[in-house]
Amino acid sequence: MTMAVNTGNYGAFMEEFVLPPSPTSSSPPLSSLTFAVKDIFDMEGYVTGFGNPDWLRTHSAATSTAPTVLAMLNAGAICVGRTVMDEMAYSINGENVHYGTPINPCAPDRVPGGSSSGSAVHAKKNLNK
Repeated sequence: MTMAVNTGNYGAFMEEFVLPPSPTSSSPPLSSLTFAVKDIFDMEGYVTGFGNPDWLRTHSAATSTAPTVLAMLNAGAICVGRTVMDEMAYSINGENVHYGTPINPCAPDRVPGGSSSGSAVHAKKNLNK
């Protein structure tokens, strides 16, 4: 099994980058908040891999961004990357044989659970600050 991608972030991320918020208003409601995107949502210019390296390698970058991601950016939030998920969202354990299983920050001896495991770990880590 592959080790977690980034142990400093509990292995939650497949790829870390910054997408700045869209300039929309003088005081957007989510200003200065961050969020991470599950590898199932398209983001223009990035390949959506669905937690599978073969899919990632054989597909092109998205030409548009998912409405949910756009809504967060338009509300002033900053995207900080793409998170690990169960391969093709086939399971509810949160384990990924290709990218590693994110570490559950509340119970490191247990799986994080859910096909959105990386997103859940990133959110829980930030709540524990």
